[in-house]
Amino acid sequence: MLLAPAISLADFDPARGLVPCNNTPSTNGTIPETEKCDYYAFLKLINILIDFVLYYMAIPIAAIMFVYAGFLLVTAGEEVASARTKAKGIFWNAFLGLVIAAAAWLIVKTLLSILGYKDLEEYFKVVYNYVNEIS
Repeated sequence: MLLAPAISLADFDPARGLVPCNNTPSTNGTIPETEKCDYYAFLKLINILIDFVLYYMAIPIAAIMFVYAGFLLVTAGEEVASARTKAKGIFWNAFLGLVIAAAAWLIVKTLLSILGYKDLEEYFKVVYNYVNEIS
């Protein structure tokens, strides 16, 4: 049950790794253009790291904290007041941590877009179009 959040995010390929480039030359002594470690590969590494931290660390940890706080609340017994206060504090801190992680994710994605990382253009177009439809 505790592994359910990690299992549900099954698109991560550990064989691919976090580093998007490889400077190992092929048999003819050249490095393929798609595997060079350059500025774009560095930006892609930052993008992969921030996605990894949010999707594979922050969300599962918050889910575990929500479950723990719910368990404390349900099994309070005679200590209802102190257990309820403690559970509410855990719920609030987990929620606040998720908000901070999401804000950090959005800030890093925005900075990457400003620095020229092209894979984010579609994401920001969708957000921009959604905001224009609402207003």
